[in-house]
Amino acid sequence: MTSRAVREEAGAGEEPGLPTGGVARRLGVSPTTVRSWERRYGIGPADRRAGHHRRWSPQDIAVLEAMCRLTARGVPPGEAARAALARREADSIIGPDDSIRPDEDTGPDDTGPDDSAAPDEGAAGRAPGGGRTLRVGAVSPECRGLARAAVRLDAPEVTGILRGAVERLGVVDAWTEVMMPALQAVGRKWAVDGEHYVEVEHLLSWHVSSVLRGVAVEAVRVRPVRPVLLAATPGEQHTLPLEATAAALTERGLPFRMLGAAVPPRALLDAVHRLGPGAVMIWSQDRQTADRGLVRQVSAGVWGPRGSRGRATVVAAGPGWGRTGSPDEAVTPRTLARAVDLLEEAITA
Repeated sequence: MTSRAVREEAGAGEEPGLPTGGVARRLGVSPTTVRSWERRYGIGPADRRAGHHRRWSPQDIAVLEAMCRLTARGVPPGEAARAALARREADSIIGPDDSIRPDEDTGPDDTGPDDSAAPDEGAAGRAPGGGRTLRVGAVSPECRGLARAAVRLDAPEVTGILRGAVERLGVVDAWTEVMMPALQAVGRKWAVDGEHYVEVEHLLSWHVSSVLRGVAVEAVRVRPVRPVLLAATPGEQHTLPLEATAAALTERGLPFRMLGAAVPPRALLDAVHRLGPGAVMIWSQDRQTADRGLVRQVSAGVWGPRGSRGRATVVAAGPGWGRTGSPDEAVTPRTLARAVDLLEEAITA
């Protein structure tokens, strides 16, 4: 008898499928949410035997996964449940059919309570920070869907939500309303749970970066003005806000040059002298990386031949500057929208 047959025979008397807590952890929602969906919309296990614990078969879990995808796209839970159940009924009659795709349905936004934010009280061995859910607060359905997809490590869904948000809202609003709240929620969860949650942060950050860079490098007609130079301070490794700025500049047809993370002072000054930008944005995430001396040097720098010297407007962006006091030599916007407006004014004036 093969080892597989032995395992199957040994497990013949056990209940098949996953318990509710296991299903919830797999989907990145709380057991409360799963039970609520079962009670309200009838999407529980198809095989319900009296006296037995709830066990979810692969087909039952597929219904929940379809429901998660639909609600992530803003479809109200009631409609999502009906579509997911219809898919299961169709599969049971004619077998799986890729032409039946309820996850492509796009209904109105669901702005009701977010059950998935509830702590996973039934998870055994729970980390101090709670279950594998994200508390995102009062945010858009797209942001809640993004957080849920990230917790499930559902990369295709994460990408779809991010691209859809950029197409529908534009870069600035997509960053402000969808990307940044989800990233902040992951950051808070990571701070509490430590390495237990780093995989979610890495996956979400990588896909946010990929979508933003895809917009930033699109072939668009740019206006004939001096470019914006984008750089992070020495020692600063966070670059997602710089990438969001680059994507927003591309949307407006404004040229830029991206230097990225941890740019040494000499390299930044050399780039200013060679490029002659109309504006320089220097990003600092934390006060330890906010280099006021560098801002003064860039602000004092000039470029161009004698008699037609130019000077760049310096924009010191990021929370690092606010915690050390705003540099007198630079403007310090508090939002991405304001930063992009300032950069546009500086290079088109």
